[in-house]
Amino acid sequence: MARPLPPILRAPWSADAVDPSPPAAEAIDRAVEILKRGGLVAIPTETVYGLAADALDAEAVAGIFRAKGRPSTNPIIVHVADVAMAMSLAGQWPAAAEAIATRFWPGPVTVVVPRGPRIPDIVTAGGATVALRCPAHPLARRLIADSGLPLAAPSANRSEAVSPTTAHHVLESLGNRIDLILDGGPCAKGIESTVIDCTTSPPRILRPGPLSRAELERAVGGPVAWPEATEAEGPLRSPGQQARHYAPKTPLEMRADASDRVAALVGEGRRVGWLTSRTDDPDVRRLAASRDLLIVPMPADPESFATRLYATLHALDQRQLDCIVVDEPPDTETWRAVRDRLHRAATR
Repeated sequence: MARPLPPILRAPWSADAVDPSPPAAEAIDRAVEILKRGGLVAIPTETVYGLAADALDAEAVAGIFRAKGRPSTNPIIVHVADVAMAMSLAGQWPAAAEAIATRFWPGPVTVVVPRGPRIPDIVTAGGATVALRCPAHPLARRLIADSGLPLAAPSANRSEAVSPTTAHHVLESLGNRIDLILDGGPCAKGIESTVIDCTTSPPRILRPGPLSRAELERAVGGPVAWPEATEAEGPLRSPGQQARHYAPKTPLEMRADASDRVAALVGEGRRVGWLTSRTDDPDVRRLAASRDLLIVPMPADPESFATRLYATLHALDQRQLDCIVVDEPPDTETWRAVRDRLHRAATR
């Protein structure tokens, strides 16, 4: 008999409330029970939905890899309730990690620090470091606190696919591979956390995200580097570093010549979705009448664009298109996280 689909438990939590609503409290209690017996629970964070398991239980974490079809070489971020829990999992707590956690936790930044002995090999892909984050979403933080468990929680989707920003996205991607989905509403940031390696001098950003390099430099009081063009061999220190990642089922192209490319595809009779912020551009308006073209207006600022990106790609995957074309964003630091996601999504 096929395993049933997981229940989706609505867990509303008002932004100004200190404690969860009764439905949210009941949902958290149910999730705690599942996590403590080694199960898998999809949880909302301010970035994307994560697929959570007890980070100290190697077999439970193995269930994440099986559900996602995730390669064993890809480490998993461990979510903690506070700095004290993070320090209990670290072999050392560098000054840069302390400065960043003090300034930005809870929030969308992950610190990579030396791994402590409590962390199983499977979490770190056998590496000597562990990635730690304290999420800002109240539901995730209360779940960690009530369970007393640090939670290994990569994005709650099949490996390489578009990350989920709603509970429905999780159900579409993982189906009956997991035990429970906590529905805390749409994710506010919409892309994964910034990851910074605090074991190097200067600290290095391994994955761009909602927090910028300038913000991190102000926190640490010194320079923060981007990753080297060629990373050293050995276990990855951060997720999100595979060449292909965050990819919709529909082939995606990021193009500086988007207008010309869209015109050519439509001319070939292809069904195209076009993400553009240039809705007043004459080329866009001229092509808008094409029967086989769906134009999706996107925000012109990087933060709003990031918030809407994954939800838009999920929606376009339902339209049976032949191709998705995205205007290439500006090559600036403020757009670096969006460009990173689009570049990996376009890799084949």
